[in-house]
Amino acid sequence: MKIGFLMFDGLEELDMVGPWEVFTMAAKIRPELGIECVTVAHDSGTVRCAKGLRVLADHGFADAPALDILVVPGGQGTRREVDNPALLGWIEAVAPGCTWVTSVCTGSMLLAAAGPARGRRITTHWAAVELVRSRGEAGEVLDDVRYVRDGNVVTSAGVSAGIDMALWLVGEIWEPAFARRVQRQMQYDPAPPYAGDV
Repeated sequence: MKIGFLMFDGLEELDMVGPWEVFTMAAKIRPELGIECVTVAHDSGTVRCAKGLRVLADHGFADAPALDILVVPGGQGTRREVDNPALLGWIEAVAPGCTWVTSVCTGSMLLAAAGPARGRRITTHWAAVELVRSRGEAGEVLDDVRYVRDGNVVTSAGVSAGIDMALWLVGEIWEPAFARRVQRQMQYDPAPPYAGDV
């Protein structure tokens, strides 16, 4: 099971690192499953995320391995990358070989532009719903949901919602009991100190 995380300058850190934590924790708990997570960018090397975190890509588009799951994060960088033919072309090329194609936040905008989520029900960060709807590429852009599945495409709302999506996927691929173990090991039991509307 090879899971690839697409990276580009301006990606939102937790959009990638949240699902990364879920899948790598699953790999740690059950190494016999052979879960391997890799990062992929246009070129291997450093990517600067939205809040300044710098991350090294394991692979460039040219040498990326075949993937079982693709994870596309969002962030301000998607506004630029949605017009990047190389990035969209790579998504379009690799998605058909994936069992699952996923996104967090405005990563769904990239999936819709590249083709895998075109005409499908998707979601995104609450602040980007109208932006994604205005592009007219998705069948429907849902708000007030943490994640939504349409076929083998699973999109999640912003930032922390990617953790929920990845946990759901662990439960769907293997079993809910395993996803609960991963969730407990991560001590993921959200109880924000200032819950409620802002």
